[in-house]
Parts: sequence; C-alpha cells; structure tokens
Amino acid sequence: MVRNGGETSANPARHAPLPGSDAMHEQQENGPLAGFTVGVTAARRADELGALLQRRGAAVLHAPALRIVPLADDAELLRATAALVADAPDVVVATTAIGFRGWLEAADGWGHGEELLACLRRSRILARGPKVKGAVRAAGLTEEWSPASESMAEVLDRLLEQGVAGLRVALQLHGEPLPGFVEALRDAGAEVVVVPVYRWMPPEDPAPLDRLLDAVAARTLDAVTFTSAPAAASMLARAEHRGLRADVLEALRHDVLPACVGPVTAVPLQSRGVDTLQPDRFRLGPLVQLLCRELPARARTLPVAGRRVEIRGHAVLVDGGLRPVPPAGMALLHALARRPGWVVSRADLLRALPGAGRDEHAVETAMARLRTALGAPNLIQTVVKRGYRLSLDPTSAPPADGEG
Repeated sequence: MVRNGGETSANPARHAPLPGSDAMHEQQENGPLAGFTVGVTAARRADELGALLQRRGAAVLHAPALRIVPLADDAELLRATAALVADAPDVVVATTAIGFRGWLEAADGWGHGEELLACLRRSRILARGPKVKGAVRAAGLTEEWSPASESMAEVLDRLLEQGVAGLRVALQLHGEPLPGFVEALRDAGAEVVVVPVYRWMPPEDPAPLDRLLDAVAARTLDAVTFTSAPAAASMLARAEHRGLRADVLEALRHDVLPACVGPVTAVPLQSRGVDTLQPDRFRLGPLVQLLCRELPARARTLPVAGRRVEIRGHAVLVDGGLRPVPPAGMALLHALARRPGWVVSRADLLRALPGAGRDEHAVETAMARLRTALGAPNLIQTVVKRGYRLSLDPTSAPPADGEG
C-alpha cells in the first residue's frame, strides 16, 4: 500500500500489472500521461513518485535537486537537542514525520534519547499534519492539536491566538528556515529554539540536474514536479550558476508546467513570478492525479484527414493510439499545428528544427520520418513549391485568405 499518496488498494499486487508485462505496457500506452515527459526533482520518495507517473504512462526524467545531510553528522542538531534537554520547552512544533522520527533516533544515538522523550512529554506538542501526528504517537507521545489543513500558517495562527509571550517554543525545521514563522513568534514574546533536524545540500553529482535544466530550457519537458521548497530553490540556484535562470523561468511561466505538492513547496518559484499547480491535498497521489487532468487538457487536439489527432509532448495520439515521434518530427508538428490548415514554408519549418542549419533538405528528411512515425502519411499534405500543411478536415479549415 502506498500510504498518503492517493493509492488506497490494500493489496496492490492483486490489482497492479507486473512490470514488463503486456498489461503494464498497455496501461502505460493508454494512460492519461502517455506521450508526456515529467521531471522529478525529489531526493526522497523519488522512486514512489516516478512509479506513480510511469503507471499512468508518463516518461520520467529524474534529477535530484538536493541531498540530505545525515542526522547524526549535524552538530547544530546536537546543540539544539542538548539545549532543550537542559531547559525543556513549553511548546514543540513538529513539522515532518521523517524529521521528528530522525530527531529521536539521532538523540538516541548520542545518548540523549530518554532525556529528550522525557522533555517532550512535559511539552505541548503541535503536529503539522496526520503523518507527523502518527510519528508523535509512535514515539509514545500525544499531540495537543493538529490542523486539518496541514498548514504552518494555521499552526502559527493558533499559537498567536493562544498567546506565546514568555513561552519557550521548539520548532522542528524541515530542511530550510521558516523566518516568517520564527519572527512572528519572537515578535509575540516567545523564545524560539530552532531544531534543524536535517539539512538540504546541493546534489553531489549535478549532471542529472543539468540535464533536467537543459530540458526545461528547451521545452522538451511537459511538467516538473517539486515535493519540497529546498528542491525548488536548489534547482533555481543551479540554473543561475549555469546562466540559464532567465530561460528556465520563462519556460516555467509559459510552457513547462511546474507542479508543487503544496504551497510551502511553491514559495521559491512563486517569489520569482512563476505560477504553480498544487493539489488540494498535499500528497504524491493527488499531485499525480492533478497532472493526469491538467496535461491532457493542455494538449492540442485537431480533426485531421478524418482522424482525431492529439499532440502531446513527445508523442501523438492518432484516434487514441499512441505514436511516439522523434524530437525533430515533434518540432515540425508543433510548427504546423500553430497554423492548422495553413501552408507553412520550408524556411519556417527549418527554423523550427533544433540545430538544423541552413539546408532545407533537413526538413524533407524530418518530415518523412514524422509521417512514418504517425503511421498515416495523409495527415500532412505537401504543397508543391510552397511547403506543408496539416490536412485539416473541411469543416475545421481556416478561411481561404488565411493561407500563407
């Protein structure tokens, strides 16, 4: 069972096709994400997210945008733990299940495990969401309250409404500082002890992330998923380092769909003017379900030569059948689809081809391969001495004077 990810089958082996089986192949070909390529920036739970996407037909480009420093190696966590054991907090805010469990495990490894648990039992514990609440209870502790929204803003509102003046508040961080949260508590008179349970760092090998950035800038990805704010910030920092910041942001604003698991994750992107897509429930399953609705809705669908042609990222659905198309062919098809039924000159098509140079013969070669890939050569009509056009059905054709 995939927990908290939208998959609810108690026995997935009974329902899911086996990898490599004909049923799995058919599911991937006919899935709602067939023909789309999705980038995954997660370091943790990347396999789970990738599997959810692939089962729905997507091609996945995995590029971890960060890595996690092992808990036991973090001196700051040791110092914060020792300070809390020496002077117990009045309130503890637990933000992530993995972070809370890791904190207890690290303290145990340092010989402070029982002392930390005793300290936490004397404190009021606020758990950000159900997974955190589960981790708190698994440790033999009881939370005082947990918001249904899983929102840190709601946690802050509750603390401020109840009053924190003179209280000592321990805040378990989840990979990055929460300056607005901390400042609001301190302004209200609280003493705040931040607990940096794990730390995000850039990936040791940046090559996969560089490939993802190149794909975003080239618009060969249809969507990029983010499951943490540090991953989004790390990707943008790498783009800045490589001189791709403007290209990547432009692509994310207009062509490549940025999908975030929740509003906190979206902050680094939204602060740079990038609107993001977010599910109502902050889980992997709803995130994938959202992509399953949004990406097909963005695909261009045209009636061409009596067939229904749906143009996706790296493939075309012809009457519902998936037809993978080479990148050069997709570039030509997108150029034709921008002016459906109109003649597009070889010169214009040559400019659409990536790295084609000046030889218009490259257009003829790519066009031949495109027709073969589509499996229906009559979808694209050759107009002698002028160029090519999609054979749009007569009822959908543009006015005659629109040709050019």
